[in-house]
Amino acid sequence: MRVGKMLLVLLQMLLLSCGAQPRCDPQIRGMCKPAVEEKPKCTDILLSYCEDMPYARTMFPNILGHSTWEDAESGVEYLLISVVESLLGGQCNPEIRMLGCSVLAPRCEESKVLRPCRSSCEMVHKKCSDAFEKIRMAWPYFLDCDRFFVSEQEGCYDPLDGLKEDEGAQTLEVPQPEQAAEPIQFTYHTNSQMFGVLKKTEDQCSEISRTYSIGRSTEGRELLVIEFSNSPGEHQLLEPEVKLIGNVHGNEVLGRQLLIYLAQYICSEYQQGNERIQTLVNNTRIHILPSMNPDGYQLATSEDGDDNYEEGDMYGSRNIGRNNAQNIDLNRNFPDLTTIVYGRRRRKGFHTNHIPIPNNYWFGKVAPETYAVMKWIRSIPFVLSASFHGGDLVVSYPYDLSKHPRGESMFSPTPDEKVFKLLARTYADSHRTMSKATCHPGNQKGVVNGAQWSSITGGMQDFNYLHTNCFEVTVNVGCEKFPPEEELFLSWQDNQKALIAFIEAAHRGIKGFVKDEDGNGIKGARVSIRGIQHDITTAENGEYWRLLTPGIHIVTASASGYTRVTKRVQLPAVMQTAGRVDFLLQKASPDSDLQEGESIGLSMSTYEQFDPYNQYTHYTKMADVDQQHEERVEKPWWWSYFVSLGGPAPTWLLKHN
Repeated sequence: MRVGKMLLVLLQMLLLSCGAQPRCDPQIRGMCKPAVEEKPKCTDILLSYCEDMPYARTMFPNILGHSTWEDAESGVEYLLISVVESLLGGQCNPEIRMLGCSVLAPRCEESKVLRPCRSSCEMVHKKCSDAFEKIRMAWPYFLDCDRFFVSEQEGCYDPLDGLKEDEGAQTLEVPQPEQAAEPIQFTYHTNSQMFGVLKKTEDQCSEISRTYSIGRSTEGRELLVIEFSNSPGEHQLLEPEVKLIGNVHGNEVLGRQLLIYLAQYICSEYQQGNERIQTLVNNTRIHILPSMNPDGYQLATSEDGDDNYEEGDMYGSRNIGRNNAQNIDLNRNFPDLTTIVYGRRRRKGFHTNHIPIPNNYWFGKVAPETYAVMKWIRSIPFVLSASFHGGDLVVSYPYDLSKHPRGESMFSPTPDEKVFKLLARTYADSHRTMSKATCHPGNQKGVVNGAQWSSITGGMQDFNYLHTNCFEVTVNVGCEKFPPEEELFLSWQDNQKALIAFIEAAHRGIKGFVKDEDGNGIKGARVSIRGIQHDITTAENGEYWRLLTPGIHIVTASASGYTRVTKRVQLPAVMQTAGRVDFLLQKASPDSDLQEGESIGLSMSTYEQFDPYNQYTHYTKMADVDQQHEERVEKPWWWSYFVSLGGPAPTWLLKHN
């Protein structure tokens, strides 16, 4: 052992005597000397997206701490400024890119880094923050005006220097064209992509459209509606309101896609001067809810849907995502008003309109999606509606619930059988194949009474008809609930004309005002058609719309405390717009129609009650969009692009962070 130690010491002495440099051992004092670091110097800008800056030299480490230009180039910050023009649809270009370059490749003079001006940053932030909001992206941290930019007193420079003059000269030479709507991409859309398309359509056609939310799903996803009108967000007198609802069943996805395409189509065609579309938008207020069940869609399209679905589902694995996240079939979840009608139909003078929601309904299991749609239906005076399903090729119309004592399928018409058949035929006959083909042998082609086809309780179309003025049909748009993506374009071609023709059907029948002798509109007045036990009530300003078939109709307007007025109306078959029929009601004497007037007032008072016991807050467990549910919250459509680089996820791009 002693011999080995002596040999080791002799070997070290030999190395030292030969002039070899000793190894640096941090544990031996004096053995290591600090390395002499080279002082940073100005260098050429090598980042390709920053080569047009108003200076040519930069320095590393940069303001963010990147040691070299290679480090800066491989970061998410540089990736963002390289694609920001595409992300923002051409907005704020090149301002955002140049502002980012002033931080990633700051100006260097005399071996000293100069910081960009805070005033330039604040100007760009004011101009461009809305553009980031629209794509659900947070303002980038490295463009924090207080953190990385300085004031003029601290010796800053303007990274946008000369940009305004260049833009002004370019504008004089080449006038900037109006932004055109993007072509429709006939692909499936995730929930985030759907929201992005609707928001982008709103931005491209801001003069005729807007988006708004009617609530949230069980898991907290927006129930987002896009509206088209020549006065978005405002009800215009005598302009009918129409709604289209898709994806009631989450795994029936074609209708959802058709409504997304329809929104893009209306925007594009309006801008390109399509007279038919312009007339439709200028005279109709159109509301499109592509997905009533985004949670179900998410489950239907997820790879592990079979593992997530609740055990004991009555529909089986082939219907994964049909129901909402609470395993509720949304098209069986509305108040059953049809049973009430059947129980009272033999009573003298009983009508089928504006039936109140029974109080016991609120103590059952009501889905948040159903609740949101019911509030929406009650808040806007809708005239016409369609919900879109899959698995067949037919338009069904109310009633959905059979009048058969044992609930067996049976033809069960409403008092407005002729009107509903006309509406259903309007869609089916305008469809390329619906009136000629069927998915299942023996089924009726084109149109069918819902109860005769398949009797259900709690359907949405029965609720619309019996609780409001709105006439709704159910459109089954294809034999496959989830067709291959390559078939989407053909499906759009099949349905495009039918969608437009159906919306135009809101202008059939009659419309007008019911006013008093002073010219004031009477809210809640009844408009009755002889031979049809279903009345329409007037809206806030005394206006009404009554869908009717061509022919002669005897129309009566009445209101509590006023005398009735009756008119004879003839609607020609060739008439494509609603006939104008106004009524002027006079005050009735104290004993005239008093009992009936009080009855009408009492009925409408009961009707106005909605969730009278506030039960909704007790049984609904709405998912909060917070950190606890972060994994379940949809990431924006651009998120996967930035995380594909690997490394830490750039959560600073997400708004909630």
